[in-house]
Amino acid sequence: MSKLFEPYDMNGTVLANRIVMAPMTRSRAVTGIPDEHTAIYYEQRATAGLIISEGVPVSEEGRGYLFTPGIYTDEQTEGWKRVTDAVHAQGGKIFSQLWHVGRLSHVSIQPDKMAPVSSVPHTAEKSLVYAWAEPGTAGPIQASQPRALRIEEIHRITGDFVRAAHRAMEAGFDGVELHGANGYLFEQFINGALNTRDDEYGGSIANRRRFLVDTLDAVTREIGNSHVGVRLSPFGRLYDMRPYAEEAQTWLSIAEELSVKNLAYVHLSDQLTIGAESIPEGFAAKFRQAYQGTLIAAGGFDSATAEAALERGDLDLIAFGRPFISNPDLVERMRQNWPIVEPSRDSFYGAKENISNGYTDYPPYQNDLAS
Repeated sequence: MSKLFEPYDMNGTVLANRIVMAPMTRSRAVTGIPDEHTAIYYEQRATAGLIISEGVPVSEEGRGYLFTPGIYTDEQTEGWKRVTDAVHAQGGKIFSQLWHVGRLSHVSIQPDKMAPVSSVPHTAEKSLVYAWAEPGTAGPIQASQPRALRIEEIHRITGDFVRAAHRAMEAGFDGVELHGANGYLFEQFINGALNTRDDEYGGSIANRRRFLVDTLDAVTREIGNSHVGVRLSPFGRLYDMRPYAEEAQTWLSIAEELSVKNLAYVHLSDQLTIGAESIPEGFAAKFRQAYQGTLIAAGGFDSATAEAALERGDLDLIAFGRPFISNPDLVERMRQNWPIVEPSRDSFYGAKENISNGYTDYPPYQNDLAS
């Protein structure tokens, strides 16, 4: 049997195969609460060994994009319960990606129109978020200038993640993934070019990784280490993340720290397919050596390259993003070598008049043939 379709024991969570549906923001929850369309969308894709949900804001402050379903109210938690019930009814597993965007937000969607928060008060240049471009009109707009978090506020945000993780488990998720990738809040502390703080959250590698590590520890104490994963984007350049000294050492230090925590997994995001640079040649092998647990990666795989990575032992699980948008039955399409449909970019994001359009209306292959 192909390794891609073998079951996998992910630190106690048994997956039907090694195919992961990567987290993808869709901005389809008009009220910020998962609804019946959300449940249908994930249920249709439940043959993935593991689904990692779209980014789920842990607080109103943590939002950077309109119409993203959060997990900081009772109504949102109940909405996600309908989603997890639908996925589990199909035999699937699903983790919630817990998200705080930091400076990647706009005052129009922040509480009381306050400035977004970050490690330091530096704007993410040439970085667009999805907010109120003008009153009543949603659209892309330059991220606002943030303010620097005070130490007690950093601790408060860690608490937001803990409460969100607790809610996620109440809602029936099999675990949570902390979003430490792609230029969002945790990476705004990790990145040595951006983070110029002179307290215990800036300067040294240990200090710059402290917020992420402390939050991971707090979340694992709340729900158990086997229910917690983390996403990272080593050498990420999205949203004005810039090169810095000791960059490789920073990520390898984080890998070593995570390796002793017996997490569910670490999930690497290679940004080549989303318009940024790829992880440097040879670095992934060094990360693999430093981190000994379950390793997932996303970044333009197809069934052949995924199988090769598994056979080499480079990775344990392979994440696919965009192919899952337009191929709800992606697992079976790859198993049978059926054609893979390209998604329409026009329907990637945003609440449409017909909300199912480009969201829940992509047919499985055999239905497609019948039509």
